Amino acid sequence: MTRPYDDLTIEQVAHYPRPGLDGPAHFGFTPDGKALTYLFAEDGGLVRSLWRFDIATGQRTVMAGPPPSSTSEQQLSRDEELRRERARLRELGVTDYQVAHRSAEPVLLVPGSAGLSVQLGAGHFVDIPGTANAIDPRLSEDGRRVAFVRDGEVFVADVPGGPPHQITSGARDGITNGLAEFIAQEELDRDRGFWWSPDGARIAFVRVDERHIPVYPIVHQGKNAVDIENHRYPFAGQANALVQLGVVAAEGGDPVWMDLGPEQDIYLADVAWRPDNSLTATLLSRDQKTLSLLLFDASGAAKVLVEEYGEPWINLSHDTRFLESREFVRATEATGFRHLVLHDASGQPVRVLTSGDWVVTGLYAVDERRRLAYFTGTRDGVLERHLYCVSLDGGKPRRITTSPGWHGVILAPDFSRFLDVQSSLSHAPVVTLRSLDGRGGDVVVRESVDASAEALGLPEPELFTCEAADGTVVHGALYRPGGVPLGAGAPLVVSVYGGPHAQRVANEWSLTVDLRAQYLASHGYAVLKLDNRGSAGRGLAFEAPIAGLTGNVEVEDQLAGVRALVDRGLVDPRRVGIYGWSYGGYMTLMCMLRAPDVFKVGVAGAPVTHWDGYDTGYTERYMGTPQTNPGGYTESSVLAHVDRLEGKLLIVHGMVDENVHFRHTARLMAALAAAGKEYDTLIYPEERHMPRDARGLEYQERRVIDYFLRNL
Repeated sequence: MTRPYDDLTIEQVAHYPRPGLDGPAHFGFTPDGKALTYLFAEDGGLVRSLWRFDIATGQRTVMAGPPPSSTSEQQLSRDEELRRERARLRELGVTDYQVAHRSAEPVLLVPGSAGLSVQLGAGHFVDIPGTANAIDPRLSEDGRRVAFVRDGEVFVADVPGGPPHQITSGARDGITNGLAEFIAQEELDRDRGFWWSPDGARIAFVRVDERHIPVYPIVHQGKNAVDIENHRYPFAGQANALVQLGVVAAEGGDPVWMDLGPEQDIYLADVAWRPDNSLTATLLSRDQKTLSLLLFDASGAAKVLVEEYGEPWINLSHDTRFLESREFVRATEATGFRHLVLHDASGQPVRVLTSGDWVVTGLYAVDERRRLAYFTGTRDGVLERHLYCVSLDGGKPRRITTSPGWHGVILAPDFSRFLDVQSSLSHAPVVTLRSLDGRGGDVVVRESVDASAEALGLPEPELFTCEAADGTVVHGALYRPGGVPLGAGAPLVVSVYGGPHAQRVANEWSLTVDLRAQYLASHGYAVLKLDNRGSAGRGLAFEAPIAGLTGNVEVEDQLAGVRALVDRGLVDPRRVGIYGWSYGGYMTLMCMLRAPDVFKVGVAGAPVTHWDGYDTGYTERYMGTPQTNPGGYTESSVLAHVDRLEGKLLIVHGMVDENVHFRHTARLMAALAAAGKEYDTLIYPEERHMPRDARGLEYQERRVIDYFLRNL
């Protein structure tokens, strides 16, 4: 019997969603815990609807279909288009929804570009007038109001109707209220710019002033009409946005401004209300080595609850939970590994809840009644993720998930059960409702019987380890070449990312459905992925070697992975290629330039070529500034090494990429020409950092794969 991917095609390689990843997403429990809500495209495509799963009966119903104006990216506003890019979102239709968690009757909000719709109880959806092009709509916890941003100002509307009223003022070119600035969205994992108080009486909001940041224009060269985007992009070592934090009544009025301290050149990393309606904020110093958690009183005066200093940088986690008892649980990397600590109301540490040479990867919930914190982590190995709980009163963590693989979880409001989204190299995500005490029966919410590696005809990658130059054990994955006898020495292609805050090698389905890697393997190529030093999941000591100098130890570790396969007789050392995107594009170039005797063919997608052309928040965390670390910036730059290029190089980039600007590739092209080096290009005039056009993606895959077939 022929399986779907026995004869893998380029069309399949370019298709989204990936096999087995077309299931439900964005799950949530209804406030009463009796049902699940989720987004799903029944036809297996990208245009999703909102669904409801009744736990008692197993009945599935469509609650809201895709709004007509949201089934094509061409119909989206520029603001929404850019927000989707920040979130790396491909899906269309219903892409978000919200429920009010403390309302007298169920309140469900579904946003659309044409406006906001709300459902009260079991009634029909009702449109809220005057909410077209609402950005980042948020329900109050009692469900009585919804707030959103339009034209750089915060508006509030009653639910289900009534005209919106503006509650902030002063927005103009370079100044916005209620919107997260670029660095917050792209580098600090904060996509929000305003926050309802628990009682629904007030809204905290950020005022962002970027007028002093020069405009960086991006020209749409592929359109019939002239179209220029103007972005205020903060380059490394240059000015950042100035951010204020205010609180305003939901009815409007003069805001109260919070005291963020005398230093204005800081990052506002997080904002959260405590259950007692007092406001907190997490500040990060410009050099990202000092973190402060502040508590504000009604006048805006601040008290420091927690202050931390970390070397070589502080990784933000957003894992802080404020409790009704006024205690709070937060994650810290003070020991070099992220762990949970219980603090009292004044901020003093009460108890270390977790410890060891492993990391907490997410704090999901705290059950105050039973005094249990639920989290995921790497306690049983970095290649998997499991759910654990630990008592706030002390004791060892208890593992809850049992099956091997990667677990994503959502806990029910009453902590009686949890939703387990589990996958492995051998099978696609299975969604199961499980009892938290292990005594209740499991309910399978979604399982595709055909979405296994065996049924699809996709060989599972082989996980292995090797030693880096300093003896550190690093993890790799090998896609074995089809039709090549062991020991015959197949050509090798390295698929690389290599940058911070990412882990690619794991017992997880997305590794199996990397269809470009699978296609190359089916055509006789070995494909290697390796998590070098500097990548995530193994603590600060594993990440720190890239501090002040990138493109060095990462290259060493990729070379160690290649040598390990050569030593096993699996690959031909004379035929080694490499490809990657973004940091992976940068790594592709650095590997080819620093080790031209090893890497003979490379495809670099959207590469950073000099860190002085990337943003402050990311670059300075790892490199400092160009002013304080000029030598590191020079040595870490691709442009300093172009004279060493020997192999075949294909550069791929979108010209309207507002994250890694096309300027990076343009500077590289100029430097290569000056050095007399040959190269090839694949340029997309109308693509951003994440290519989206279906036909363009197919064309790209043909070009990239053909580049290796012809040159390796």
